[in-house]
Amino acid sequence: MDNLTHSVVGLGVGALIDRSLPPEPDLAGERRRTRMLLAVCCLASNFPDLDLVLTPLLDAPLGYLLHHRGHTHTVLAAIGEAALLLGLVWLLWPAARRVLRDSRHARRGALLAAGAGLLLHLCMDGLNVYGVHPFWPFDPNWYYGDLVFIVEPVFWIAFGMPLAAMVKNAWPRRLLLAAMALVPLGFTLGGFLQWGSLLGLLALGLALAWIQRHVAAPTVDHLPGGAADAERATVHRPPRRRAGLAAGLAASLAFVAIQAAAMHEARGVIAAQVQRGNASEQLRDIALSAYPANPLCWSFVTVGEDAAGGSYRLRRGLLSIAPGVTPVSACPARIAGKAASQAADGAAGTDTVASALAWQSDERHSLATLRTLARQDCHVGAWLRFARAPSLDGDLATDVRWGPPGSRNFSTMDVAAMAHTPCPHPVPGWGMPRADLLGQR
Repeated sequence: MDNLTHSVVGLGVGALIDRSLPPEPDLAGERRRTRMLLAVCCLASNFPDLDLVLTPLLDAPLGYLLHHRGHTHTVLAAIGEAALLLGLVWLLWPAARRVLRDSRHARRGALLAAGAGLLLHLCMDGLNVYGVHPFWPFDPNWYYGDLVFIVEPVFWIAFGMPLAAMVKNAWPRRLLLAAMALVPLGFTLGGFLQWGSLLGLLALGLALAWIQRHVAAPTVDHLPGGAADAERATVHRPPRRRAGLAAGLAASLAFVAIQAAAMHEARGVIAAQVQRGNASEQLRDIALSAYPANPLCWSFVTVGEDAAGGSYRLRRGLLSIAPGVTPVSACPARIAGKAASQAADGAAGTDTVASALAWQSDERHSLATLRTLARQDCHVGAWLRFARAPSLDGDLATDVRWGPPGSRNFSTMDVAAMAHTPCPHPVPGWGMPRADLLGQR
């Protein structure tokens, strides 16, 4: 996911943790704890992306492909990252150190915030088509959720609107709420969101903001502090409502569940179409990319193997799982590109299958060439530790998850140019996504 999403979700979960803990004895300590927990959860939710500093270790594009979402995106590393983050907070933030020293609730909250933020980062990154390998070094394989678009406005709204509603002063609160509504409007006008998705997002945001502002906070029966309770209870404390934040978390989980059901349906439709009339081809993978705030539209790449023919096949396409509601021609074309729009326009309106699915490209490659390059070319061998849909077109190697054959994207490597450079080092030992095509499993 993008770092804006990680930040907004981290702030929302940090606020929810803070408001779920018993209050501090004094209002000043409570405010310090709130600031500390929001900061810790937000930082933890972004912390694994510090691996971007490692990308210069290898020449482009291998540095980014192999070291981003790398070692810092593992469960084992998350333990050390939590300890490092909390240690830095203790050393560098005197106010946080004071509240951590004085309050066991703050210490418990800090552990929860750091752990939740790091776990959220790994889980959210694992939801999309890019993938993660969280169980390294015990399991080096990539895991792909294929569920959620890499920039997902549902998460912005689900946590951003309750956070904006928490602002005390009226005008800053209204400005933040308006900004949260204008961002998805801009995406819609830019062609990235459907108008139905925009209306759903606005309805969700307004509901969550209202819940956060108006649903009563839990009743606090007592405050800690022994004999000073009565005196401290007279101090004015603003309500610590959390219902909107909790509802935002529930809405996010429900959205992921809906996406999972839609993805299962999409896989079934695509698999049936690929296997129809291709008895000699074995379907190895379907890499699905969701559309933002839209469980109906999907982009995909299929990977098939024709062992008898000595080739493998990559096909890109678009799918609508509910063509009666949203034909594939109505799916936002800005995400899949101009070629997607042309393919969808050509397929729309002919029959039920055509209005549901539009093919964009179809290419075949030699299995022998792929395997030879994997063994003999150290750069291609390293690149294949990332590529899930490897296209070897002349001198270029491209993962067609990110663009049509022949195009350049962040995964494209000039094989001929790299041949005159030293072998890449260090190369992480990630499992090869296409070990099946390479005959390794």
